[in-house]
Amino acid sequence: MASKTPHSDGIVEPCDNCGRETAHEVSIELLTESDDSENAAYSREPYRVTECRACGEESHQRMNDA
Repeated sequence: MASKTPHSDGIVEPCDNCGRETAHEVSIELLTESDDSENAAYSREPYRVTECRACGEESHQRMNDA
């Protein structure tokens, strides 16, 4: 689980790429899941996007699957 620490200016959570707990930039983005341009407006889902400040690894997690 992510946590905020007093000595950090970011959210600290485990990084699968680094193999340790590091500061991450975290945001929520609406991503289109359909390739069909006609229905693309109806196929957007919220994703939690994290980027490790140490190694730059970015991950996306669908919020409905969290």
